[in-house]
Amino acid sequence: MTDRTIPTARLGADGPEVGAQGLGCMGMSFAYGPADAGESRATLERALELGVTLYDTADAYGAGENEKFLSPFFKAHRDEVVIATKFALAVDPDDPTKRIIRNDPPYIRKCVEASLKRLDVDVIDLYYMHRRDVNVPIEETVGVMAELVREGKVKQLGLSEVTGTELRAAQGVHPIAAVQSEWSLFSRDIESGVVPTARDLGVTLVPYSPLGRGFLTGSFANADKDLTADDFRRQQPRFTGENAASNVALLEPVRTVAEAHGVSLGQVALAWVQQQAEVHDLPVIPIPGTRKASRVEENVAATRISLTEAELALLEPIAEKVAGDRYADMTFTSAGRE
Repeated sequence: MTDRTIPTARLGADGPEVGAQGLGCMGMSFAYGPADAGESRATLERALELGVTLYDTADAYGAGENEKFLSPFFKAHRDEVVIATKFALAVDPDDPTKRIIRNDPPYIRKCVEASLKRLDVDVIDLYYMHRRDVNVPIEETVGVMAELVREGKVKQLGLSEVTGTELRAAQGVHPIAAVQSEWSLFSRDIESGVVPTARDLGVTLVPYSPLGRGFLTGSFANADKDLTADDFRRQQPRFTGENAASNVALLEPVRTVAEAHGVSLGQVALAWVQQQAEVHDLPVIPIPGTRKASRVEENVAATRISLTEAELALLEPIAEKVAGDRYADMTFTSAGRE
């Protein structure tokens, strides 16, 4: 048996077959404290050896530094990898410490050119609208994105944190290959509208933070106490104070299932997300993020775990008991507009 035991899934109705688990690369340059560049590069290589072919980044991750960091790896393996990046999060001109959302056509064109340059590629495989600017009709935004496809700068289009209604409107302009949204044992709001719409339209779901930003692995219990000052999870309500203490207790059924299979908590959490493909009858390609090759090996192994109906039932009540929102400001998420 080779390392390449990961199953595959189709990216969009007419897109390529990719590994059924991708890799979120944000933490290699941004958000989760200091990173070791050498270790991150080894992680990228190991992921590819294991059959991971979808690599996720964004122009906002480290103000373009993540795209630059990934460029040599992509260049060395261009025919083997599918590159996903995003636009929409801009620096507020009135306050450089804050972000604003922009979906206007001139901004999109500026962003795609900058990403192509940083990535040092001729075409982006999957180009996402990172967040929705409600002041710009989504049909207008997707219309410009569709022009990028016709111009050969982008192959497929994706949307992140959109509602089911917004997805359907976008699909009316140009086929959408993927919708990226937070989906995990702790975050299941997309199941009411986004998931059934994606299924109906043949759109692939790409869950980000399928490990609850690491909380579901048991790697930390309270962001204020356990994480470095520059870790952005300290700003997320469910990981601090009384919320964190309450949410730690919710890991007990995950631990019970993990012990039954002889696997880690994180592997159970990932297996649950992967199994939603069967539950909801649509392609699901989670993109857990990590900077360690050993974690990639652990994550990929979760694709071979099958949870029983009884185990799924045991895990079912967790999400509704979670204390605290996934962001301090939920207005830019799909849940904030449903």
